[in-house]
Amino acid sequence: MRSTLTPALAALALTALTGTAHAQSSDPVVVSSKIDTEGAVLGELIIQALEREGIPTENRLQLGATSVVRSAIQAGEIDLYPEYTGNGAFFFDMTDSPVWNDADQAFETVRERDADNGLVWLRPASANNTWAISLREDVAKANDLVTLEDLADYLADGGEFKFAASAEFVESAQALPAFQQAYGFDLSADQLLVLSGGNTAATMRAAAQQTSGVNAAMTYGTDGGLNALGLVVLEDTLGVQPIYQPAPLVRESVLEAYPSIDPTLEAVFETLDLETLQRLNADVAVNGLSAEQVASDYLDSLDP
Repeated sequence: MRSTLTPALAALALTALTGTAHAQSSDPVVVSSKIDTEGAVLGELIIQALEREGIPTENRLQLGATSVVRSAIQAGEIDLYPEYTGNGAFFFDMTDSPVWNDADQAFETVRERDADNGLVWLRPASANNTWAISLREDVAKANDLVTLEDLADYLADGGEFKFAASAEFVESAQALPAFQQAYGFDLSADQLLVLSGGNTAATMRAAAQQTSGVNAAMTYGTDGGLNALGLVVLEDTLGVQPIYQPAPLVRESVLEAYPSIDPTLEAVFETLDLETLQRLNADVAVNGLSAEQVASDYLDSLDP
């Protein structure tokens, strides 16, 4: 979601693409995605859903990081890809705006701003792939911990807690300090295991294996390994973190050529709640299935 490539690599990726800026009804819809697991899953869902409705597609999945696919759709080199509402904060230089902490406002903002760019945001999934604090499921159940408010009460009562996170998460004003300020708790140094890098696979593994007494981890909301490793996301009831809901982003001219894209993809994305997207990601990242097979099986399950 937040990975980057150098301008040179981005330019190279774009050079390798072909396409036109204007869509005709006979042209295939060029579908792309970011290079991570969730990008592959969402991209395959889009391609296969469109193909099942008789809309021709061209597969350009796993193209690159956010900057690459964003540049490609603006240049008309790709037509459609899954993007996250919260990334509008960076697209439109609005990182200090509170609109990103509200799902509806975030969606309306990106939809209105990108309309000027000839881009249309379709209805997002309810799943939120944002920074989160996750806890071992056994600890959460034993102590009735569902929300971060519950966690604050648990900590105030002296509950056992050790948190694995990246240095960025611990130090960034928008991450752990924001959670602590909003919910009124303060983790001491001996309650933290700070790991180099920002790989949530490492933090989740530390919690699952109880490395150095760790029972909680920095994660993203839709991380595929959560269920497999026995971790649960504690709900951010105060909306501290920006909302990152995945949504199809399509060029306006392509949507005009294929208006059925909208209802077709809405029918799929409206089913993608947090647990569902976690499970689909896990089928790829943990169980070793291909994104193509996972998408096919899921769409089959949606058929009446």
